[in-house]
Amino acid sequence: MKRELMDILACPVCKGDLVLNVMEEDDTEVVKGIISCNACNIDYPIDDGIPNMLPPENR
Repeated sequence: MKRELMDILACPVCKGDLVLNVMEEDDTEVVKGIISCNACNIDYPIDDGIPNMLPPENR
């Protein structure tokens, strides 16, 4: 996932702001990490550079 994507992402549940927590990164993108919404306390995983932005009940 490109870091620039964070500029346009919002929480799909509450539309709140998101925070990126990077666990693994290469030269061009975030490979593994977590995108968190502090407003509704939901975490969205990033695996192999792909963010899973589905609400928890739909994963």
